[in-house]
Amino acid sequence: MPEGDTVPGTSVTRRTPRGLETRSRIVDSAAKLFYVKGVNATTLDDIRLASGTSKSQLYNHFEDKLALVHAVIDVQSKFVLAREEQRLRGVRTLAGLRRWRDALVQANALQDGSYGCALGTMSIELSDNDERSRQALNASFDAWRRMLVETLTRLRALGVLAEDADPQRLGTGLLAALQGGYVLAQNAHSSEPMAVALDMALDHIESFARD
Repeated sequence: MPEGDTVPGTSVTRRTPRGLETRSRIVDSAAKLFYVKGVNATTLDDIRLASGTSKSQLYNHFEDKLALVHAVIDVQSKFVLAREEQRLRGVRTLAGLRRWRDALVQANALQDGSYGCALGTMSIELSDNDERSRQALNASFDAWRRMLVETLTRLRALGVLAEDADPQRLGTGLLAALQGGYVLAQNAHSSEPMAVALDMALDHIESFARD
């Protein structure tokens, strides 16, 4: 049974529910393999076997590996940003910011620091080799940074942070500490370096706390 057909008079392919489910399964399998093995080490055959799809099904949805990579970046970005938006939107105290830190460190500790950030690991592999991937990942990191800036701006408006606190600089530094912490944790197979990096960034932010 075909998983999609072309709309008459156009080049647009309309996917059937079955086709959409197959595409989702392929992207989900690819995302998991890219995260654990890396993009470059994962082959289309690996993805085909993991997703339980045939070669014709895979190529019906993605013309090549790069097209699949772009789809994975989109899905992973939406997942990470939705998670972070949920965690950060209610932060109104420095203790709340520490709880955000604890959630990230605890999740990292569950896998002994391995694999790193889903977006960061792809950025390391792709940003110097594919401009579309670089732009998409840069947009995701910028959105993540803006969430942190908005959180710190809220804390300043609430009087938690002093007026001379700069949310733009502090937010950028906090995201840099997080991503650097992911890399060090991945190499150490321990969440401890990530915890230290985040604690130092948060200590600096707390130096602007109002008495």
